[in-house]
Amino acid sequence: MAEILVVSLEKRRETAVKVQEVLTDFGCSIRTRIGLHESNINACSDNGIIILDLVSDTDKNNELMKKLEIISGVKVKFVSI
Repeated sequence: MAEILVVSLEKRRETAVKVQEVLTDFGCSIRTRIGLHESNINACSDNGIIILDLVSDTDKNNELMKKLEIISGVKVKFVSI
């Protein structure tokens, strides 16, 4: 079973550094990471989504989720396939 973690960031410029620190701490648990935000020549969105394909056990993945959830402006959702 694949576990996907979807991370929504509001105020991306303020939350990105804290989120990156957590993701670095759990780097060996992340197989694939995709980051998306709207961007064009005139503007860069302050909201973003990160999709993580996780490889660790459920306990480790729950720990990652909890660390991300305590960051203000970050929402997290697990998807199991």
